[in-house]
Amino acid sequence: MQLSSYAAGSWFKASDSGTLVTDAVYGEPIATVSSTGLDFGAMVHYAREVGGPNLRRYTFHERAAMLRALAQYLMERKESFYELSFKTGATRRDGWVDIEGGIGTFFSYSSLARRELPNEKFLVEDDVQQISKAGSFLGRHILVPREGVAVHINAFNFPVWGMLEKLAPGLIAGVPAIVKPATQTAYLTEAVFRAMIESGILPEGAIQLICGSTGDLLDHLSEQDLVTFTGSASTGRKLKTHPNLVAHSVPFNLEADSLNCSILGATVEPGDPEFDLFVREVANEMTVKAGQKCTAIRRVIVPAEKVEAVIEALKERLARTTIGDPRREDVRMGPLVSTIQREEVKERVGELSRSCEVVLEPPLELLGGDPEKGGFLSPRLLYCDRPLEAREPHEVEAFGPVATLLPYRNLDEAIELARMGRGSLAGSIVTHDRTEARTLFFGCASSHGRLLILNRENAKENTGHGSPLPQLIHGGPGRAGAGEEMGGVRGIKHFMQRSAIQADPTTLSFISNEYVRGAETRSDGIHPFRKYFEDLQIGESFLTHRRTVTEADIVNFANVSGDYFYAHVDEIGARDSIFGKRVAHGYFLISAAAGLFVSPAPGPVLANYGLEKLRFIEPVGIGDTIQARLTVKSKTKKDPKPGERLTGVVTWAVEITNQEGKTVALYDILTLVERRGEPSAQA
Repeated sequence: MQLSSYAAGSWFKASDSGTLVTDAVYGEPIATVSSTGLDFGAMVHYAREVGGPNLRRYTFHERAAMLRALAQYLMERKESFYELSFKTGATRRDGWVDIEGGIGTFFSYSSLARRELPNEKFLVEDDVQQISKAGSFLGRHILVPREGVAVHINAFNFPVWGMLEKLAPGLIAGVPAIVKPATQTAYLTEAVFRAMIESGILPEGAIQLICGSTGDLLDHLSEQDLVTFTGSASTGRKLKTHPNLVAHSVPFNLEADSLNCSILGATVEPGDPEFDLFVREVANEMTVKAGQKCTAIRRVIVPAEKVEAVIEALKERLARTTIGDPRREDVRMGPLVSTIQREEVKERVGELSRSCEVVLEPPLELLGGDPEKGGFLSPRLLYCDRPLEAREPHEVEAFGPVATLLPYRNLDEAIELARMGRGSLAGSIVTHDRTEARTLFFGCASSHGRLLILNRENAKENTGHGSPLPQLIHGGPGRAGAGEEMGGVRGIKHFMQRSAIQADPTTLSFISNEYVRGAETRSDGIHPFRKYFEDLQIGESFLTHRRTVTEADIVNFANVSGDYFYAHVDEIGARDSIFGKRVAHGYFLISAAAGLFVSPAPGPVLANYGLEKLRFIEPVGIGDTIQARLTVKSKTKKDPKPGERLTGVVTWAVEITNQEGKTVALYDILTLVERRGEPSAQA
């Protein structure tokens, strides 16, 4: 079988047979891979001229809905993906991380976008900055989609997750993609990609696929495009300095394999829950995906006096690792992705042996699989007795089931050893001592993209040392590539252009579709709480009648709330306070303002949805008079659920002033407002 690429809306087969890819378990032929004959310039042009405009036609929420539908479509077909995943050497457990973990990023980003982003085609960022004294000149940041293509070059170890975790934030941002999987496992990527195309969910041109070499693809990129790369540091650096990318300042996000570490705290003793957790985590990271993870533990940093105990515990646990055909339920670890990869790992172990001793190299006993044609390799554990002097443990990576144990005498040494990796994607600290955890974290944080503090408290629910999460950044400094992926909304922003806008308040409100203080307001005399979601306009405002605050108000609120703070109820104590007099409770002001602007009769406003950005600015004393202004700040449609009313969330800017016109409080309230139309029949 020859794998196909997907270019300019059509499937394409190369004009030559290309590279033969074999089964990692038995060495049987699977497919040939080649991109010969592809017009890479046409792919880039198609993405820019067709895919980009089609995606940018939709809002964040609409693109999020596509992502969720696509995730559901892929999940329904996951078993066919697992069958192919076995051929890569992955067990069912390994495949779950890759396949369902990858699909999970689609679900996560779909939910995140609908929860944290507006139902708009652009993103307003940060607070408004007042540039002029009188407030007639403001500044703000607005992000828009880049009007180019994202080229995703992925590694062989996660053929599904590697593709989907990059596509998720990019598609939400509105940027089309060209995906280039690693040749050795491209057959699994191609199967998942083919399912996405067959679903018909994404607009035309949103995604394209290259199976084989990228040819002159990078020569066709320009300022609006970007590249993401996962793989070896050496290949990443080579691509990052491509002359055309440098000439056009094309953003390049590099996520490279790194020499990640796990540190056993000095306070942990054999028999402690943390000791067992440490041993289990190291063994897991050595054997999951046969150690072929960019986040796997390569350096095991332990107190010198506990070296022997750790080695014996790891030997015992790793001895229980069954190796063979990953389809079998009794097999815990499959082969490396190929015999070439196996031989490369052996070479790296040889390099490590220059300064390290191999303390565990069990004989290879297989439960299925071909020992010669398959990429099988038993776990290797090494020990370096002088880790501060040795070079190899901190520079040589064996990308397989290999780890090196490094002793330390004190926490400063442990931190120095961790830093000697010169930048890591992930690290872990195993201790129940909070002081020790704090010292190690701040000592290692500058050289690590992510650090897991593992102890008995989070043992049952933690996701493990090597598991990237959509909510947190995946990346790291130095050797790890100095890039970042995912990280919630941060990952979406990577695919967008931030532009600073400077304007008067009314123009800024009009362009951002969000009311800013000082902009023109409007009112038609109808109370805004009597209006449906569709009828409310940004900038629509309501000025309430006035209310004078009395001593009875303050006393009654203290009795109801139980807040008898001296500044409110103690006449003598209040005189010596920063206010010089008794003042009203801040939360009374909010409650009183609600009484001024709420329309009590049933209507389209269904419920209070929250309160944000509350600031108390001036004190309000007995005899002061307050007034509130309520202004529509922004509107966001909510996704309907079956049988529920159609609704949207309206954010209102509230300003409370006193009798002198001074602002005493500012905040936003969110209300759930009914939309016109029938209840939703489907989700």
